[in-house]
Amino acid sequence: MIQTKVRCREIRESDVDAVADLLTRGFVGRSRDYWIQGLRRQAFRPVPDGYPRFGYMLDNEGLPFGVLLLIYTARKDGEETTIQCNLSSWYVEPAYRNYAPLLTKIAQRHKEVTYLNISPAPWTWPIIETQGFRTYCQGLFISVPALSRVPRCSKIDVIAPHTKQIEGLGEVETELLTRHARYHCLSVVCRTPQGVFPFILQPVSIRRGRIAPPAMRLIYCRSVDEYAACAGRIGRLLLRFGKLLVLVDSNGGMTGVRGAYTERGRKYFKGPHCPQLGDLTDTELVLFGP
Repeated sequence: MIQTKVRCREIRESDVDAVADLLTRGFVGRSRDYWIQGLRRQAFRPVPDGYPRFGYMLDNEGLPFGVLLLIYTARKDGEETTIQCNLSSWYVEPAYRNYAPLLTKIAQRHKEVTYLNISPAPWTWPIIETQGFRTYCQGLFISVPALSRVPRCSKIDVIAPHTKQIEGLGEVETELLTRHARYHCLSVVCRTPQGVFPFILQPVSIRRGRIAPPAMRLIYCRSVDEYAACAGRIGRLLLRFGKLLVLVDSNGGMTGVRGAYTERGRKYFKGPHCPQLGDLTDTELVLFGP
């Protein structure tokens, strides 16, 4: 039996290299550069006061043997500011697994926070549910937006990373779109006679040697109905980039858009505010990559 003085503490910036090494050992197929890029993005992004920047680690004489990354975000909902936390990238070395509950207990202790788990492996679903998490997204709608009708008198603008103002959008959404453009997402604004509609999309990556489909993932829309209304215009733009499909969080089919629904991509939440379908901004998908 290993004699240890294990404690659970916040990850500090000085721990980043060691945490990246641990995660590289724990997640086969993810490179060290992948973890370093995401942790650097966490180091520089705004974090609500009083919450950890990176998450928590199991410390034994200064070295991490377990880690749970947390991505905290303050979200404006009308006049109210809510706190959301994406639970991401949990790993504990096998010899220290009996200490693993310390990580989850400390990480989920804030009652005012809405916690997200957006990439749970199917075998973990019963475990997550016993922890009080509920599903808010049952699967994905694999849409083919180019087959939708293009709205009359519409146009679409690609937003550059350092754009200062976007006509028709407020400061919060302008900053959201430009920030995600700096994360190498595709931020666009669709303009129609009915209004100005912002969207953020992200390329689907190649995983485990498989050929990546010509697809994008919808990272942000105000509502799935707005995506459906603008799908034709978005689809024509994506064809220029060689992309045919858009994956949309969904609980079933989608009216007005061609495609197919699959019960893959289940997502969970725990806390006072049910997340909105079609909003994956400032999550692990963006900061670390798909």
